Amino acid sequence: MGTPIVIAKKTTDTTQDIVLHSQFANRHGLIAGATGTGKTVTLKVLAESFSHLGVPVFLADAKGDVSSLAKAGSSSPKFDERLKTLNIESVPFAASPVMFWDLFGQQGHPIRTTISEIGPLLLAQMLNLNDTQEGVLSAVFRIADDQGLLLIDFKDLKAMLSYVSENTAELKAEYGNLSPASLGAIQRNLLALGDQGGEQFFGEPSLNILDFIQTDSNGQGYINILAADKLMNTPKLYATFLLWMLSELFEQLPEVGDMDKPKLVFFFDEAHLLFDNASPALQQKIEQVVRLIRSKGVGIYFITQNPLDLPESVLGQLGNRVQHALRAFTPKDQKAVKTAADTFRANPEFKVDQAITELAVGEALISCLDEQGTPQIVERGWVMPPYSAFSPISAEERQVIIGQSIVAGVYDQAVDRDSAYERLQQKVLQQSQQKQADELAKQQTKEQEALAKQQAKEQERFAKEQQKAAEKAQRDREKLTQDIVGTFAKSAARSLGGSTGQKIVRGLLGSLFGKR
Repeated sequence: MGTPIVIAKKTTDTTQDIVLHSQFANRHGLIAGATGTGKTVTLKVLAESFSHLGVPVFLADAKGDVSSLAKAGSSSPKFDERLKTLNIESVPFAASPVMFWDLFGQQGHPIRTTISEIGPLLLAQMLNLNDTQEGVLSAVFRIADDQGLLLIDFKDLKAMLSYVSENTAELKAEYGNLSPASLGAIQRNLLALGDQGGEQFFGEPSLNILDFIQTDSNGQGYINILAADKLMNTPKLYATFLLWMLSELFEQLPEVGDMDKPKLVFFFDEAHLLFDNASPALQQKIEQVVRLIRSKGVGIYFITQNPLDLPESVLGQLGNRVQHALRAFTPKDQKAVKTAADTFRANPEFKVDQAITELAVGEALISCLDEQGTPQIVERGWVMPPYSAFSPISAEERQVIIGQSIVAGVYDQAVDRDSAYERLQQKVLQQSQQKQADELAKQQTKEQEALAKQQAKEQERFAKEQQKAAEKAQRDREKLTQDIVGTFAKSAARSLGGSTGQKIVRGLLGSLFGKR
């Protein structure tokens, strides 16, 4: 059997409790109401109650005031007055065991996951991609898998997108048309998400989701508080993170069926951010997780101003409801009041739609599942006071708690191991080196060819010069010979013209014509 959790006292009879049965706490719930009507106090009361039962809690702290769960409350005149109204003598003020988390790592332990773990579907939603761009992103993931490239952080994905963009021609045959326009859109949206702080969300060490399911030495469940004040400014990141977290839990937790109490309870503040501008695919995924995670022993409680913020398919899954006051100033407000009233099982003692507009601060209309698991008739009641303080803790107190946490030092330092970015950088470096080597070899070949040509020219010129020299020497020799012959002939001619020549002539003539 479960344990009844007292969450309120009936307005008409404060001796009667309004309870939430722990065995049905995994049937999910809703805390709704206008600003300033007491939703945060209701959240704290439920979180403390679950923690005391030994049930770990995860909640998003949108305004920073839920951090007060880490500090014991104290009495005050206003508080004492409320106790008298509820016929409660005293409250056992106590702090709850808490762990602080922060996607940006400033106000708690960093929460990280890898690009691969979040997958193309959720990432496409985070990046506001259309169907065509989502298809290209899925192809990029497939290429990375096929080439053994790990997608861990932002720079891995950016490097992968650049690689695909540069090699579309080679990849097109196997992976289809990878449009440069789609790749460019993904890169631009990725850059915008990085500017919003999303870059810090991706990396290692990746969060072990089971670290949320912890109890302290006294058996109390830890309340995991996510600093969401900055995160609310990036609703896509917030919504995707929450959905990823639920999906991880769904995959890792075993089926348990019905238990005496839940394994883990989630409180999603500003729940409308989960569904605003969500694509049909994403909304279907959320609805599926909400519907199926109950069997894993996980309860989900949505906190929003207006029940109309949630889709009807999700609203129909919420068995435990706490409705604070709503205002009915405009036709839209009146419609919201009527819708909220119609979701409750009517109480003959009062008109539900009228009561919603008349509720005081800290008062609510409450309907939970009874011991048979059927919705109780709606009751009007005063929410119980929390055991913790109302004012948030200081930054110094927060840092002390973070330093003493059971996961201190586990996630604080980021780890950057060898992944797609490094591998692709290495590949680019190798290609660059190969290109340089090829260019150097080409240059060397060119220089050798030029040198060979130069040497051939030199040899040809030398041969020509030798030939010219030989021809000149030949000509000189021939001229010398001619000169010698000519000189000799001239010399002979001169000799013949002298006295000796005359004597020879006369001798010859005398022998020819001498006396007889």
